[in-house]
Amino acid sequence: MKKSTTIPLTPLQNQGKYLPAYKRRYHVMAKPSGSTCNLDCNYCFYLHKEQLLHQDRDKGMSDEVLENFIRQYIQSQDGEEIIFSWQGGEPTLMGLAFFKKVVALQQKYQPKHQRIENDLQTNGILLNDQWAAFLKEHRFLVGISIDGPEEMHDRFRVTRSGKPTFSKVMQAIETLKRHGVPFNTLVVVNRINARFPREVYRFLTRTVGATYIQFTPCVEPVDFKTTAPQFWQEDTIPLTGSRRAKPGDLDSIVTDWSVDPDDWGTFLTEAFDEWVTHDLGRVQVNLFETAVVQTMGLPSQLCITAPFCGKALAIEKNGDVYSCDHYVYPEYKLGNIRAHKLSHMVFSERQKTFGMGKKETLPDYCKRCPHLNLCWGECPKNRIVRAPDGEEGLNYLCPGFQHFYATVKPTLEKIAAMLK
Repeated sequence: MKKSTTIPLTPLQNQGKYLPAYKRRYHVMAKPSGSTCNLDCNYCFYLHKEQLLHQDRDKGMSDEVLENFIRQYIQSQDGEEIIFSWQGGEPTLMGLAFFKKVVALQQKYQPKHQRIENDLQTNGILLNDQWAAFLKEHRFLVGISIDGPEEMHDRFRVTRSGKPTFSKVMQAIETLKRHGVPFNTLVVVNRINARFPREVYRFLTRTVGATYIQFTPCVEPVDFKTTAPQFWQEDTIPLTGSRRAKPGDLDSIVTDWSVDPDDWGTFLTEAFDEWVTHDLGRVQVNLFETAVVQTMGLPSQLCITAPFCGKALAIEKNGDVYSCDHYVYPEYKLGNIRAHKLSHMVFSERQKTFGMGKKETLPDYCKRCPHLNLCWGECPKNRIVRAPDGEEGLNYLCPGFQHFYATVKPTLEKIAAMLK
């Protein structure tokens, strides 16, 4: 991850241009509106950043920070493609004028030999024909948050006045379809919808018409608003499988809306069966696709199932840079883009240690697991329980992942053999 001082050049045969043979590639999730949002989703892990980071709700990312970020992000990478990801909070609260400025600045600093792409993660509430026309014209990929059929979606995803949002999200999806804007669906798998895997999957693929689905498990410690990952009190960490390592218990270490580890395993297994039976080769599901790739012996497509992390950072609206989107806490602040070069923060020894720590801190229980090459302990932020032998650092979702990988392994191997 260190920046090379002498970089040999090699021709790009198809473009007749020159790029370094060693590629400096990383990803930064930009949060131009900070934690400001027009929804009040019960399970949101980001709304509290307004208080934690002392953010001004009325101020978004300034022109100075925006241009500094875009310029440095482009100039510090050597890959043929540079991807900008815009998230929040709710990034559409910045308005269309802000994103028109984004595109203009990208064009200003874009080298001829590099391609720039944008993706926008949104709750969809503000999307209309004007937004859709812009997103289509500038080839934005849109990620729409939707948690399943109406009753499941509206269980947690509500407005600040507590009103449901399902109908508005479905309207946004129809608007994107009408304008031909590509979109992905992002599902927060929580304690409620995790119990209905087939219903959720069929709704997304048959009703919504999604061809790319991202399943994100909802796992939040009860003190997530004040305590950063890996700063938990050691004497409060329970054994995996115990009552305190499940949601719903009065003394649970996780919030009531967090997904149950066993339900997570069942959800993945049944959704996988639906995918293999009906949609293999037509619908992409992030965790399933990467499991196939890893079974083939290729690198993971996702940071959470790779042995190392650290190349997916987050930048807040004031220019503060953090080690990861899930580590936006003062303890993991790397610096501010107005005072430090982005590349120096990304390739710093501190960030390298953060990324390498994912593998180096695995408990022995994980190292002996037959599914290690598919899981790698998942996201470190979820390593909040003890292994059966009492060692710290086991992933809260471990029982679910073990069930999933053990059940689908024969099918994964068949698919992998077909693709080789």
